[in-house]
Amino acid sequence: MIETGDDGYTAIAAQEAFCSFPDQAAASILAEGTSLAPGGAIHPLCAIAVAELQRYLAMQNEWKHNFGLDAGGEGAVIGKMFGVLVARTPDGTMGYLAAFSGKLANGNHHSRFVAPVFDGLANGGFVNAGMLRLTEINQQIAELEKECASFHQPSILRLKSLRKSHSVRLQRKIHEQYNFINKAGISRNMVDIFADHGYKQPPAGAGECAGPKLLQHAFRHRLEPLALAEFWWGLSPKSATWKHGEFYKPCKEKCAPILGYMLSS
Repeated sequence: MIETGDDGYTAIAAQEAFCSFPDQAAASILAEGTSLAPGGAIHPLCAIAVAELQRYLAMQNEWKHNFGLDAGGEGAVIGKMFGVLVARTPDGTMGYLAAFSGKLANGNHHSRFVAPVFDGLANGGFVNAGMLRLTEINQQIAELEKECASFHQPSILRLKSLRKSHSVRLQRKIHEQYNFINKAGISRNMVDIFADHGYKQPPAGAGECAGPKLLQHAFRHRLEPLALAEFWWGLSPKSATWKHGEFYKPCKEKCAPILGYMLSS
């Protein structure tokens, strides 16, 4: 029987996400004395894992995503932050996990990568229903404005107020689905984590970065996290900050509160 978690992630997929290093003896030696410190120097094992993952990204044909690196890419150019987490299994096997920020190729689940903490794209989920309702409200507003905006002004204002309240409730419900596990095995909701840091609500996209996804998978599957590294892959049309192939520290706004909790005991 295949076990499936709350996020729809099967046990088989969980096993596929862990990539063992071919030279276990060398990996074990390199891991001696290593403890996880996000944002520190790139560990040699992370460099090995990143090189292997980048080769996969450059050569794979399982899915299509326009990183802007090929002239024939279709659709909008969307570079991505990827992450690797060097980890050790309970039996001492050394390997690494990989994750991507947000969605990849319009999906949340791909081989070689860990699952999202919460899958908002799941069929029949409340997110899709909520977004459809927002679309309906927008269409109603557009129809009234096209017909006669001044005449329908009271109705338009009412619909805009409804749209705002619906959007706020939907976002709150989405945030409440993100429950992170710390290294002591204790789960805590993302809303509460950010409230401790003075946030009225978590920033948009919080919980979707590579780092938290990687730690969540490691703690759920009793892996010992040893070293973390994140790098940007592709072009970045919206910002000159991200450079293809370069390493970056976990972001302070979205990741620092979550990682701080997850690494607490």
